[in-house]
Amino acid sequence: MSRKLVAYFSATGTTGKTAEMIAKAADADLYEIKPATPYTKADLNWMDKKSRSSVEMSDKKYRPELADTDADIAKYDEILIGFPIWWYVAPTIINTFLESYDFSGKKIVLFATSGGSGFGNTVKELKPSAPNADIVEGKILNGASKAEITQWIQSL
Repeated sequence: MSRKLVAYFSATGTTGKTAEMIAKAADADLYEIKPATPYTKADLNWMDKKSRSSVEMSDKKYRPELADTDADIAKYDEILIGFPIWWYVAPTIINTFLESYDFSGKKIVLFATSGGSGFGNTVKELKPSAPNADIVEGKILNGASKAEITQWIQSL
C-alpha cells in the first residue's frame, strides 16, 4: 500500500474543505500549502489588474513565497495536490511548492476547485517545476459529495 499525501492551497477555504474530504477518503496525510503572506479579498480581485493574484498570474515566472517548507515529501509515493483554478491554470504558488521539494519518481495527481473553467494548461505549466515526477490531471471537484470523492479516489 502506498503512502499518500494530500497537499493543498486554498485562498478562501473552498479547496481546503475538499482536500479534507479527499484525505479522509484516501486515508492520506494532509498538508496545507500556505503563502508567507496570506491572500486578502482585495488580493483575489481578478477584475483589478493590479491585485496581487492578477500580478502573480500575469508573470509565469513569479513564485509566491511559502510560509514553510516542512512537508516530508520523501515518505510519500503518491501526492494529490489541490488548488483553485486561477486564470485557467494552477496558481503560481503551486509551482513554488513543486520547486521546493524533490518529487523525483513520485506520482502527482491534481485536483481543483473552479468557478467555471477546467484544468486548461495546468499539467503543461506545472511539469517544468517537477520534471522527474509523473503529473496527471485529476478532477475538478466543485461541491463534490463524500460519495463522489470516494469513488474518484478508488479509481486512481
